[in-house]
Amino acid sequence: MIRILLVEDQAMVRGALSALLSFEDDMQVLGTCADGAEAWSQVQRLRPDVVVSDIEMPGVTGLELAARVRESGMPVKVVIVTTFARSGYLRRALDAGVVGYLLKDSPAEQLADAVRKVHRGGRVIDPQLALEAWTEADPLNERERQVLRLAGEGLSAAQIATQLSLSHGTVRNYLSEAIGKLHAANRVEAYRLARQKGWL
Repeated sequence: MIRILLVEDQAMVRGALSALLSFEDDMQVLGTCADGAEAWSQVQRLRPDVVVSDIEMPGVTGLELAARVRESGMPVKVVIVTTFARSGYLRRALDAGVVGYLLKDSPAEQLADAVRKVHRGGRVIDPQLALEAWTEADPLNERERQVLRLAGEGLSAAQIATQLSLSHGTVRNYLSEAIGKLHAANRVEAYRLARQKGWL
């Protein structure tokens, strides 16, 4: 029996995925969570075989959850199921230790097949996305990504500096580097471009 924890912030989608997986004779949905922080707590408590998670969620994202699972050393496989067909997200997911990446518009039976495959030690990646992921590299480093994400959420350089425990000048340098690497006119355009590519 493959023991699954399901993480999805949209209640209707969460219910549908749970029902879909529960129909499989060899799968048991141990629980469902609406955000990554709750999911991390449940992963530690329930020790599922597979976590099926969305990416964009309040608080802890699916990618951050996957990174925590990887760093913990627990033998838990993470499969991402998302609407975001962005190659940047896939590259970051693989870096975070994700072993499955499917789009929500994939045929329903693909999810159960993917869960079985990753449980056996395989990897399942949407083929079109896998091709795109290696055609354009993410130019941002982790600090630039953090600073640009907060700037895009409306924080000033001073507020970002406080939140990340950096100096005001360092934040300005990171923003300037990110804007330059993305060939953007300003931080707003840089944020928009990076979001479109899945680099944030």
